[in-house]
Order: sequence, then C-alpha cells, then structure tokens
Amino acid sequence: ATMLATLQALGVMPSLSRPGVSNDNPFSESLFKTLKYRPAFPLQAFDTLFAARAWVTVLVRWYNHEHRHSAIRFVTPAQRHANLDQQILDRRAMLYEAAKQRNPLRWKGPTRNWKRVHTVHLNPDRTDNFEPIKRNHRQEQKAA
Repeated sequence: ATMLATLQALGVMPSLSRPGVSNDNPFSESLFKTLKYRPAFPLQAFDTLFAARAWVTVLVRWYNHEHRHSAIRFVTPAQRHANLDQQILDRRAMLYEAAKQRNPLRWKGPTRNWKRVHTVHLNPDRTDNFEPIKRNHRQEQKAA
C-alpha cells in the first residue's frame, strides 16, 4: 500500500507540509530518514508490539547518546544537553590546530570551524552567518 493509503487505513491525518516551512514536520522527517538508513533498520515487519518498542528504545538511545549531529558540530544531543559539547569542541579545535602545525601543507585554509553553535535552526536564513558543515565521517571519528 502507499504511505497515504496506510495512513488513511490507520486513521492518521497526513501532513500537508511544504518545503522550507519550519513549522510543518521537519523533526519527524529528519528522524525517519535517519532511522531508515540505519544498518539495523528491520527489513521485515515486527512480530509483536513489544519487539517494535524494544527496537525503537535502542534507536532512541543510539540517536541521543551515540549519533553525532552535524547541526551541532558533531556532538550528541546528550553531550549538548549536559553542556559537555564546549569541552569536546575545544579539544577538537586544538587537535586540528596541532595537526595543521605539524603538517601545514594538508590545509589550504583554516581548519574546520569547531565553535559552538549557540542557536540551531530548522531552516536557517542563508543571509545570516550560516556556515554549512561538510561531512567527513572518518575525520570526525578520529577527532572525537
């Protein structure tokens, strides 16, 4: 069945969200994309409601305590919530600067910006001083 047909069969009102509108449903869409691309995403339906809840419990723990979010400079939400992110970002900045000092030819410009993101926007205004973060997963794992 299509997603719309499934929602209607379950009595769920589908969202009529529009691109670039921050008050629609970007939170759930982002979470759904993240969970669908997890290697542990189940390919078959859950056998029981308990099995589904257990899987989601593991996912939520991973998402909040292990998954590094690009919008907050690759720290976890739990680290951010506990105000541990500033120490982590400071260590990363020092690590990158030391690496640049040891081998300056690897960098054509400044090192990665590890300054804390104080305000996180769902749809940032591109005219502000918004600096998109380019992902380099291997580098991020080493830096942490």
